[in-house]
Order: sequence, then structure tokens, then C-alpha cells
Amino acid sequence: MSLRLARDAGMTSGPRQSGYGVGMLAFHSDAHSLALPPTHPFPQSKYRLLREHFETNPGLLRMQAAPAASEAELALVHTPDYLDAVLLGRLSAAAQREIGFPWSAQMAARSRHSVGASIAAARAALQEGVAANMAGGTHHAFADRGSGYCVFNDVAVAARLMQVEWQLQHGQLLRVLVIDLDVHQGNGTAAIFQGDASVFTFSMHGAKNFPARKEASDLDVDLPDGCGDADYLAALDTALTRVWDRHQSAAPGLAFYLAGADPHEGDRLGRLKLTTAGMLARDQLVLDALRSRRIPVALSMAGGYGRDITSTLACQVNTLNTAAHSWLQWQRMPPQPSMQE
Repeated sequence: MSLRLARDAGMTSGPRQSGYGVGMLAFHSDAHSLALPPTHPFPQSKYRLLREHFETNPGLLRMQAAPAASEAELALVHTPDYLDAVLLGRLSAAAQREIGFPWSAQMAARSRHSVGASIAAARAALQEGVAANMAGGTHHAFADRGSGYCVFNDVAVAARLMQVEWQLQHGQLLRVLVIDLDVHQGNGTAAIFQGDASVFTFSMHGAKNFPARKEASDLDVDLPDGCGDADYLAALDTALTRVWDRHQSAAPGLAFYLAGADPHEGDRLGRLKLTTAGMLARDQLVLDALRSRRIPVALSMAGGYGRDITSTLACQVNTLNTAAHSWLQWQRMPPQPSMQE
């Protein structure tokens, strides 16, 4: 989807006067970089490149620097011992190896701001329908440990905090849906919310990809290596139907969408074969389904390890443009009373 999509679709009148700025809120945290050796496999430059792209071509985005999550917010999910280990530099060598990053003050700061971006995006989504974290999706982080380039679980913390705030403001339970389409199973998120009926976790991922030991999500869809556009989109459509069937009696009040770029055929870790067009169709399918059900959504970019980093960047640009287009359509929808119970 191009940056000119709204004009190309004939949407020239602009969003309704809602009190919001013109454009979807997107929160970035790439100012806090990791001190990694040049040969390290984690492509942290993708976050800076994504921000710089939209600084040049803002389209329908309102970009803001992300705040840092507080220790109290992180403690809604993470154990005190683990928080102290990360924030005070007490991670063991083994724990650092499992995360994949050496500890530094910048690593701790980056992790806090990435969680803060998902918190801010979730709050904005509840107000405006759609918002995004331009990083995040750290779904391999458990309550008591990090793993797979994930220090804190941003979606889990944001979900818990939104539930607390919603209960205080509305006296109602906020039901949360996690749609995780990163190519790797969201094992940390699944483990954190196991047995919690207020949060539904759905992960669609490569069956033989990391992690070797999967946790049980509320709905897991395992895909074979080499899965292409047609089979992937058919599996996603079927899975989403199952998600909606499971929510007939109580609809989610907020969704988190982990829009990983790593199912793309150019990804060096993904092992799937989605084209750029297939990735775009995936995002449209998810966002259209959520908007048609009036379920606000906070996006995060999750994984992406393109052999050529520009292929990852292209997928993420498309994701944010698709989300911004969905945000524009949300602004034109008539107000509707909350369906929360």
C-alpha cells in the first residue's frame, strides 16, 4: 500500500473532526541503541530506517518519541528479581546469552522505552481505533526471564496495564486479544497468559522454527517450511474465524497485532515464502476484520531479518501505511457505545 493510498482511493475529504490530529499515532524508541558488535545478527538499524522513512514521507502518521515504562508498570508482568537483574545490571552471563544481547544501561533503557511505546499505542488505540509501536513485539520474554532478543514483554505489560486502567475508569473488564503473526511462536506471551480467560492469545508461526519448545497459546497454527501466500492466507482466514467463534459471547475490547515481517520470502530466519503482496494482504485481512468488529488495535512490528534489510523495511512500511489507512476509516465511523461487559 503506497503512502498515497488515501488519495488513490478517492479519500480526499480527510477524517472527521474528532479532536485528534490528522494521522495515526506511531511511537518510536530507536534513540536508545544497543552496543552490538558489527557481526551481531540482530538488525537494530531497521528501527531507525523505519522512522527516517516516515520523517521524509509521513503520510498519515503522527510520530512521537516513546516514553519509558515505569518499574511499577513492568512489575504488572515481570518478577521483582528479574526486573532488578535487568535494571541494575545483575543479569548472569547465561541470562544474557539467552536474551542474545550483552547487558548495558542502554539495553535496559531501550527495553523500557519499547514497552512504553506499546503502552502509549494501546492507550491511543482505545481512543482512536488504531495506533502503533514502531518496534516492540518482544513475545519471547517470560515473566521471569528474557529470550530471543526479547527483554521485557511489551504486549503483555501493555495488556495488563490497559486492563487495570479500564477497570478503574469504567468499572468493567477489558478483554484482550493478541494476534501474533511473527514467524516465531509467541511463547513468552502464551506462558504469561495461560489460564487467563480475559486474554486470548493466537499465534500463527513456522512449526519448525524457533523456539524449539512451544508454549500453549489459546490458538496455535503451525505452518510448514516454504508456506506461500495462498496457503498462508487461507490458514489465517480459517484461524480468524475460529477466533471470532470463540468470542461470540464476549467480544474483545482491545487487540494487539504483532505484524512480524519475518514470514517474508526474503527473511533469513523465517523459512516461509510470503511475497510482499502476500504480506500486505495479511495485514489488510487482520485490520479489516478488527475494524469491522469495532475492536481497537495496537500494532507492533515484531521480527524481521531480511537478507537485504530493505525487504524488511518495505514490509514494515506497508504495515504502517495499511494501519494508517484503517485509522482513517475508523475516524469516519459513527460513534458507537462500548460493547464491554
